[in-house]
Amino acid sequence: MSDIYSKIKILSEKYKDYTANNLSRLVQIKSLSTREKEVQLELKRQLLEAGVDEVTIDGLGNVIGRIGNGKRVLAIDGHMDTVDMGNAGNWDFDPLGGEIKDGFVHGRGTVDQEGGPAAFVTSARILKELGFDKDLTVYFVGSVMEEDCDGLCWKYIVEEDGIKPDFAISTEPTNLNIYRGHRGRMEIHVSFYGLSSHGSAPERGKNAIYMASRVALEIEKLNERLSTDEFLGQGSITISEFVSKSPSLCAVSDFARLHLDRRLTWGETKESAVKEIEDLISGMDAKVEVLNYEEEAYTGIRYGMEKYYPTWKIPENHAVVQTGVKAFEKLFAKKPLIDKWTFSTNGVVINGIYGIPTIGFGPGNEVLAHAPNEKVAIDDLVAASAFYAAFAYEL
Repeated sequence: MSDIYSKIKILSEKYKDYTANNLSRLVQIKSLSTREKEVQLELKRQLLEAGVDEVTIDGLGNVIGRIGNGKRVLAIDGHMDTVDMGNAGNWDFDPLGGEIKDGFVHGRGTVDQEGGPAAFVTSARILKELGFDKDLTVYFVGSVMEEDCDGLCWKYIVEEDGIKPDFAISTEPTNLNIYRGHRGRMEIHVSFYGLSSHGSAPERGKNAIYMASRVALEIEKLNERLSTDEFLGQGSITISEFVSKSPSLCAVSDFARLHLDRRLTWGETKESAVKEIEDLISGMDAKVEVLNYEEEAYTGIRYGMEKYYPTWKIPENHAVVQTGVKAFEKLFAKKPLIDKWTFSTNGVVINGIYGIPTIGFGPGNEVLAHAPNEKVAIDDLVAASAFYAAFAYEL
């Protein structure tokens, strides 16, 4: 191990408790999407304490710390919003307790996804302590609203803040593996328009529920024949909501709607996915629409985008992946597993829309994301804090 990597590893271990305690503080602040203000102020405080050159909070509420002022730009991203707690009875500990015990930090957000930002705060401290002076700008981004609309935060950062990095690392949980992509997704409504009549004479009407039900069964079959990619796997489609309306409970339904969760593998596009559904409703009084997201951030700004999140993957031999491999091998003296996420991340916009070469490396196991009893190993936090610093040097 070269001298700089030895120093990085030593410092990541030295700051083990510092990293765990920082994460504990973040976890104790409830931070649902659009309500991240307090956790963002805490992350800003932590980055300033770590000694970064500058920290700003942009108009959408993203925290952006900076080290260096080089021509090339690396962004290390982690979203600070979490999902809610769910059924409290399923938890064995306080989800907002941030308890540090038995080698873990416990609580909502430890894995998805505040563990990554806690680790990159320590990386920033390590880089400053080592006098990092490469011709590189490193941004440490605590992003917002990802759970509601993945990638929206990065649409704002690129288009409104004018920051478009040359490389990016997503700190979403990867079990300390290097990830290079995941399936895309989109949210679709299929609306059916019937004709109401008295329930005593249904033959006079046209029941929208029956129309929607027939299509629902065809969607179930469609799921079985979707395209497959050797790396990303098969696309998928499922109905996540079925709503209907009627003038009364004694009348034929004149409206029904299906909400579709569509996961897109490589080669599938918004257009191809919409056409598949349009083919199923051919001849019906029905329409397909891709949804839009627009909400008010905690800063008061309203911002949005279409709910189409493109599929993305980076070739294994790409320089950004191989930089990660080299940093990993020099730190840990073993080869990393190169894989993909099951779920969706901000990578859909960072790489999927803007084409910024991106890899994933994060503490924690994604199976605990959105689950009760969420916790992350402190050793994972230590390894991640070392990796982000090493990656900056390896670039």
